[in-house]
Amino acid sequence: MSKPSSALKAPFLKRVSLLPEKAERDKFPFTRFPDLLTDDFSMEFTEPVTVFVGENGSGKSTILQALAALAGFAAGGGDAQFQLHYTADTTDTTLTRALRPAWLPKVSTGFFFRSDTFADVARYIDDSDENHFVHGGPLWERSHGEIFMSVFNDRFGTKKRCMYLMDEPENALSPKRQFELMRLMRDWEESGNAQMILATHSPILMSYPGADIRHFTGAGIEPISYDEIEHVRITRAFLNNPTRVLDELFGDTP
Repeated sequence: MSKPSSALKAPFLKRVSLLPEKAERDKFPFTRFPDLLTDDFSMEFTEPVTVFVGENGSGKSTILQALAALAGFAAGGGDAQFQLHYTADTTDTTLTRALRPAWLPKVSTGFFFRSDTFADVARYIDDSDENHFVHGGPLWERSHGEIFMSVFNDRFGTKKRCMYLMDEPENALSPKRQFELMRLMRDWEESGNAQMILATHSPILMSYPGADIRHFTGAGIEPISYDEIEHVRITRAFLNNPTRVLDELFGDTP
């Protein structure tokens, strides 16, 4: 693997901050997250791997999509060469225009993985690079999880400095496949050439060693330890005593 100089290892995106004069307060996502996107909003990235956690609707995907746009990736996912025509919202432009990034150095190589739009990206890969997956056959012939892992293995390289942003990559991945993804992440991290930011609901992926975990509360973003994450506590309680949890859920507890 290519090794960059010690001064230029990941993370490359060091910080993002909001420019209040460019915030369009009457538009989404500012109307949806006024307590999160305040005039003093900022985020620092100090580790190669940053994990966004929090409930649905807390702003994780919105921020991740804006970060992808800062790196030059399309809102619908893919790399800088694949600009998927995606018009479901304008989060990437509205928020991104109001963000000021601090890079060292600027990186536009990489991939923005969105599980919800990935079928379109996979079709693009099949159409534009028909020999790339010759040993495994076309992507559309595989299961959803196999497609995910094929792209992670074959498209996420570390020969150049790169940004990998992943929105709920656990979708369609079995627990075993999630561990395989973590093994890949470790290889990318050890290269020194990859910065990874992922939003996830998976307690497995949240456990990645050394990750900087950020909790989106709906009113802000706070650092949090693995054992404090609600997803982890709920999952642990269920696995320790599934009968009790189900009895309480269905009102069967005496």
